[in-house]
Amino acid sequence: MKFYFPDSQDQVSPTYDFVHDEHSPLRVRQRDDKYAHEVLTVPAYNGILVSKAIVDGSIKGVGKYSMPQRQRLYRLGVRGFFRLPSDVQTLGDCGAFNYVNEPEPPYNVNEVLDFYEQCGFDAGVSIDHIILGFRRDLSDAPDEWKERRRISLSLAEKCKAAADERGTTLRLYGAAQGWDPASYADSVRQLQDMGYDHIALGGMVPLKTTDILACLLTIDRIRLPSTRLHLLGITRIDAMAEFETLGVRSFDSTSSFRQSFMDDRDNYHSLERTYAAIKVPQVDGNVSLKRAILSGRVSQRAAIDGERMSLQALRAFDRGDASLDETLDAVIAYESIVGTKKSYREQYAETLRASPWKRCGCGLCEKHGIEMIIFRASERNKRRGFHNLSVLAEKMKRLRPSKTALLERTSSG
Repeated sequence: MKFYFPDSQDQVSPTYDFVHDEHSPLRVRQRDDKYAHEVLTVPAYNGILVSKAIVDGSIKGVGKYSMPQRQRLYRLGVRGFFRLPSDVQTLGDCGAFNYVNEPEPPYNVNEVLDFYEQCGFDAGVSIDHIILGFRRDLSDAPDEWKERRRISLSLAEKCKAAADERGTTLRLYGAAQGWDPASYADSVRQLQDMGYDHIALGGMVPLKTTDILACLLTIDRIRLPSTRLHLLGITRIDAMAEFETLGVRSFDSTSSFRQSFMDDRDNYHSLERTYAAIKVPQVDGNVSLKRAILSGRVSQRAAIDGERMSLQALRAFDRGDASLDETLDAVIAYESIVGTKKSYREQYAETLRASPWKRCGCGLCEKHGIEMIIFRASERNKRRGFHNLSVLAEKMKRLRPSKTALLERTSSG
């Protein structure tokens, strides 16, 4: 099972000063900042996924790439741009969520194939149009859903024909959309008839695991032995072993990375469990706190002192120079100044007691210590996200397919 990490230009600065919270004045982001595969000691992913919508923009506007970044990608190619090791694969897609509200995809077949070929991707996904709905018991799907599936299949056929005509070495994935197990299976059947032996299943992100398994079971009845499936945007680590028994050979997801700064509690991952990162927001970077200071409800001096004492206490705890209670008192005192809706003292106590960063071999935890568990600005949060990717990789190594587990899960669902 291979994992592809979707690109969103997430990098960290190796020269970032955590004590003063500032970058080097000589820093050049594209030249100096590092991607996850450049800072982790163990490879965290088998490949990267880059979306055309992120690079070139879509109907919603410009993408996440600046014009110099975009030009650099096209000039160096995807492998040179990301400074990838030879064993990391590259996969391109269109980024269908970026145009989900449009009646049709904003790209044509030649534009997409040009993007894949000019950037030098190993593989690319045909243009698709997401169906935002799923009903197992639906007798007749809405016309819009049917039209989106028709568009996706038509564009897949055109992509295949255009790629064959070009004689491209690109490995092309046909994109399958659906609204229930039967429609997904029919999409896969049609794609196989077109000559696709790599098929990407899209639109499944909102689905329950049991619904995904129901689709895969139905697909498995018509899937050819040579057909390899890719799950777009799906992790579900607890079900990956079952997915693999049903022909899934790869997936992509940002879930583990984004949990480091988007989740309320499950920010730092370990093999056994997740932990809450300790929130110490920057006084000058927290909008709510700045408003409270400007309105006179919070003393700026008290906020600055509270922030400083929290960080000092956490670092002292990491060195063994402060007790758990002393550290928590400092953190919670600042928490009360910031004005959070609820206290996280219990969760923070669990995190500090366990000190999971001290037992981690990802390469970042050893280097940065307790900074990895502090929820504060992007340099710490992204490093924690990279750490989470390394944990996901280790979990994937330990998977063992189980037919029994598959039968139990699907029968109960």
